[in-house]
Amino acid sequence: MVERPDLRHPALTKLHGELAGEDEFGNRYYRTGKIDPTLLMERRWVIYHGEAEASSVPPSWHGWLHHTVDVPPSEEKYQPRSWQKPHRPNLTGTPAAHRPTGSTLAQGRRPKATGDYKAWNPGR
Repeated sequence: MVERPDLRHPALTKLHGELAGEDEFGNRYYRTGKIDPTLLMERRWVIYHGEAEASSVPPSWHGWLHHTVDVPPSEEKYQPRSWQKPHRPNLTGTPAAHRPTGSTLAQGRRPKATGDYKAWNPGR
């Protein structure tokens, strides 16, 4: 098996990749421009702006990275559908994370039981 260099390294990206475009978050998208004989398709990758977080890839570029669409959003007039919400990064582990009622991390106290719960007793 032939070992391949990791093309996501910035120095190798400049040597082996061509810039396909950049998103509104500063992430840069690249491709080899030729069919890889191992994959039977071209290689596509992203160099993240800042922390490498997959949830920072917007839907338009996600489709291109995963070969769902052939044309990168930078080469077409991509218009989000009316039902698509603006992209939000993954907030898990941050102060802005969702904390539902009853969570030990939520502010306040857990609500009292409503009486519809009967504890299991192994002796009965």
